[in-house]
Amino acid sequence: MTASSTGPGTGPVDPAALFVDFAGQVRSRLAAIDEEVRVGGLDPALDLIVTSLRKGGVLQAFGTGHSQAFAMEIAGRAGGLIPTHAVALRDVVLKGGRDAAILADGTLERDATIVDELYALYRFDPADVFLIASNSGVNGSIVGLALRAKEEGHPVIAVTSLEHTNAVTPKHPSGKRLSEIADVVIDNRAPYGDTTLPLGDGLGVGAVSSITAAYLAQLLTVGAAARLRADGEVPPLYISANVPGGDEHNNALKERYAGRIGSLS
Repeated sequence: MTASSTGPGTGPVDPAALFVDFAGQVRSRLAAIDEEVRVGGLDPALDLIVTSLRKGGVLQAFGTGHSQAFAMEIAGRAGGLIPTHAVALRDVVLKGGRDAAILADGTLERDATIVDELYALYRFDPADVFLIASNSGVNGSIVGLALRAKEEGHPVIAVTSLEHTNAVTPKHPSGKRLSEIADVVIDNRAPYGDTTLPLGDGLGVGAVSSITAAYLAQLLTVGAAARLRADGEVPPLYISANVPGGDEHNNALKERYAGRIGSLS
């Protein structure tokens, strides 16, 4: 219990105090990530990413639920790497033959059988690397895609909450967690249940996984671009379409990866 709450259902909560508490929760987690970066904790992931890019590979980003925020930070945004692609469950409707009703109840992310259908919608290259984000790291589609990517010879980088995933039972028939499949595991520092501020009666607010995952996505992008630049290469980065010349710059580079890249937008 924090100073922001007086106990389970026993009194009022001060919003101003909660704001301060939440800011502290976010800062402490970002600071922990920064420390990991300082000691080289992201280097194994950056090694895989840069190697992929140099071989003409594409970064395949996947997340379900709110972890789609991670994929959106990786794929198709200003300042991001052009050879990126967002794998999205909704594509079984938009690009496949499924009825839109399948997306209505939010249970598709738990379906371990959807992976082969989803995988068949895209064109992957042997050099591609998969970046998969899931706070729990146990849902069927998440674990299934990680397993399929590994079977096809692709490296897998996982962004997950180690505290949460180690506290819950895997839901995939394999009995595996995303963290047990990936070549590299990055802890998003989110707590069990994601929320950081208890309000009593079993309730909590202040979820942080989307914030820390987006930060990690940007760190990976920055790190990969910096490595390429340091070696005298020109990083293939998007310029905002709202900047003069942005479309021309982006379209010229996107042609190299025709049919292989895209975003969630």
